[in-house]
Amino acid sequence: MRIKTLSIVPIAAISMLAAGTTAVAAATETPGTSATVPSTTSAVVAVRAPVNLGTAGNFAILSKSGVTDVYASTITGNVGASPISGSAIGLRCTEVAGTIYSVDAAGPLPCRVTDAPGLTTAVGNMETAYTDAAGRTLPDFVNLGAGEIGGLTLTPGLYKWSTGVSISNDVTLSGGPNDVWIFQIAGTLNEAPAKHVTLLGGAQAKNVFWQSAGAVTIGTTAHFEGTVLAQTMIAMNTGASINGRLLAQTAVTLQQNAVTRTL
Repeated sequence: MRIKTLSIVPIAAISMLAAGTTAVAAATETPGTSATVPSTTSAVVAVRAPVNLGTAGNFAILSKSGVTDVYASTITGNVGASPISGSAIGLRCTEVAGTIYSVDAAGPLPCRVTDAPGLTTAVGNMETAYTDAAGRTLPDFVNLGAGEIGGLTLTPGLYKWSTGVSISNDVTLSGGPNDVWIFQIAGTLNEAPAKHVTLLGGAQAKNVFWQSAGAVTIGTTAHFEGTVLAQTMIAMNTGASINGRLLAQTAVTLQQNAVTRTL
């Protein structure tokens, strides 16, 4: 008697896809390994659409309650704060290769541009993007590594944690130039000092989104990739760097950091 074997596909391989997704071949996680690999099973899996940042995407740093800085940081891209006064933007013009936008005339000179309406729109778009990222459904992975993803290689998809996330060792995001990663984090996000998030296979930082309900900390001399959508503060420790964006609904703190907005 011949026994038929059944291929098990992940939860994401449901034919009823969430809004903003398309169908491709499924991916599964190989038991006992730190990486995910393509499955030969023909199935349907959600391919995530990027989070629409609206005009918030024009900023390297956007904050609702200000930016503090230990001189000197290097910011490539625009900086803005709203609704707080421009006096809470503690950057010098020489640190920013871009424009510093303020709601009033109190922002840094001579590079400050006053644009309260534009900032109101950008902050609203930032909040909408956070809600979008947090509300994506049908996760491909739930509570991966019990919140510890250090040392893993992560393929594209939607990752969801009911806890915080720690990066205690280097993490690799492996995929193509159009692939999307969305990380839904119910707690804090912490990257240890001198660790790196790196991209492999043509993956692009503009397609990586870290939605965190708690505070985000990028450790001393660590490197990060992607857009951080934080409901509270984002802290960059001394010498840390990021390719992406820091979009915080409270404060952003810098200490001699490099922040490069990705297009």
